[in-house]
Amino acid sequence: MASFHVIAGASETLEHTRVRKIGVSDLFDALRHGVDDFMVKPSHIVFLCMIYPLVGVVLATWTSGANALPLLFPLVSGFALIGPFAAIGLYEISRRREAGLDASWRHAFEVRNSPAVPAIAAVGIMLFAIFIMWLLTAKLFYEYLFGSEPPASLSSFITEIFATGSGWTLIILGHAIGFVFAVVVLCTTVVAFPLLLDRDVGAYEAVHTSVRVVLANPIAMAVWGLIVAIGLIIGSLPVFAGLAVVLPILGHATWHVYRKVLEPPAAPRPAN
Repeated sequence: MASFHVIAGASETLEHTRVRKIGVSDLFDALRHGVDDFMVKPSHIVFLCMIYPLVGVVLATWTSGANALPLLFPLVSGFALIGPFAAIGLYEISRRREAGLDASWRHAFEVRNSPAVPAIAAVGIMLFAIFIMWLLTAKLFYEYLFGSEPPASLSSFITEIFATGSGWTLIILGHAIGFVFAVVVLCTTVVAFPLLLDRDVGAYEAVHTSVRVVLANPIAMAVWGLIVAIGLIIGSLPVFAGLAVVLPILGHATWHVYRKVLEPPAAPRPAN
């Protein structure tokens, strides 16, 4: 790492990337490329991404006690908020495959050698802060409706959620609040991590570019957010095991969405 830089790139100046307009068809083409990346060497993807369903199971087990039951759904759903950071190794594999380099699983850890590591860490910390804010908001909203006393049991918790007016208020408004958090993450990081891997532009430009991508392509990015949400729901159904397939495909596809929506750099990152 030549120098420690976070907000701006290595040149200590703020670059300005050029954003393209794309359509919904481009998103499905990116998905096809994501599936192709996944199918080439699925063994390394399984190695990398079994951690995701395992984390889901651990979260479910950890919150199985009555005291933590109200946080079960916020924890599991909120995991998607840090997904863009967790998938960074997948972006690196797609980048290497695109460049004609060896794309075996061990190269996912080449991210640690990126000159943009400080900026990547900064945006990652931002995502974790949003994740914590979501958990605190969910907890406070639950306590506002039901009080600070934990549910007596799982059955009583299910009853109070699905058989009371307060429970349906929690479901409807809770999803609306979660939607706001998800939109913030989509707008600020939709291409932030792939951009930082590809070009050392700094954390500010990575986040700013993601916002400009959403503003330039509101319909396409809304559809992309919907695709991601549906994919995560489908992947979570069989005790989170489906995430071992869904997450890598979405991660690889995100790299290809990035390629479609931004103009290539004047001087691309050297292959390594």
